[in-house]
Amino acid sequence: MQQEYIIHNDEFIPVNQPILTAHNRGFRYGDGLFESMRMVNGKLKFAEQHADRLKAGMKALKMEGANLLDEYFLKQKTAELCKKNKLKDNVRFRLSVYRDGEGLYTPATNKSGYVLEASPLTESTYELNKKGLIVDVYDELTKSVDKLANYKTCNSLVYVMAGLYKKQHSLDEVFILNHNGFLCESISSNVFVVYNKQIYTPALSEGCISGVMRGVVMNIAKTNNIQIVEAQINPEVLKEAEEVFITNAIGGIRWVMGYGRKRYFNEVTKLLSAKLNVL
Repeated sequence: MQQEYIIHNDEFIPVNQPILTAHNRGFRYGDGLFESMRMVNGKLKFAEQHADRLKAGMKALKMEGANLLDEYFLKQKTAELCKKNKLKDNVRFRLSVYRDGEGLYTPATNKSGYVLEASPLTESTYELNKKGLIVDVYDELTKSVDKLANYKTCNSLVYVMAGLYKKQHSLDEVFILNHNGFLCESISSNVFVVYNKQIYTPALSEGCISGVMRGVVMNIAKTNNIQIVEAQINPEVLKEAEEVFITNAIGGIRWVMGYGRKRYFNEVTKLLSAKLNVL
């Protein structure tokens, strides 16, 4: 079997070789953030948007080195890792960035380190799921709305607990509420609701992740004169909506078929998915 590698601070490391110590701040305190990215037909998709969000997140966390992890860095390092692992056209990446150095809650330094991982994907397009998702609302824990809420930080326990709820209830996905009780996002995606032939999505002020694919889909809609409203969304609207779909950088657009006894169409979802693949 071929040896697989990751990149740790510019060095190729065998994937099964330990690289972090017990003092690592990402492990100890969740002191870091990450990006999930996708390569399609040998091209890293939406690299500029990923770099912009990464830079903004690192600055929000007061981590050094944000200017070095730019679009060129993302394209170069993902290409290098693909070549090393003999991966071809369609690949999923996770870039984890952590605050390096020691210290307790107060860091001794704000320097950063990173780990880049890669795994193959079979699909060469953002293929719309043939079977719609069955979802529910998770309300045992809520997500706080604060200045870090829009970034993919390593503080992810609300998503972990939501994932356990999803597994326990044999669901495909669950929706997370913010601390005010309004729709925020799903475990791994942004949420869109079609209601009265109008598309709504939680505003960034509601605490959702500023998803790269969220922005791409909103731009597609704008280009095609389809209005999307960023709003505060009561979860009760899920009982009346015509369509619901979710988006992320890996899966693209996925349509929701059911919430409780409610069943949804996917006409608008199909249209946006087709437009996405034109890109």
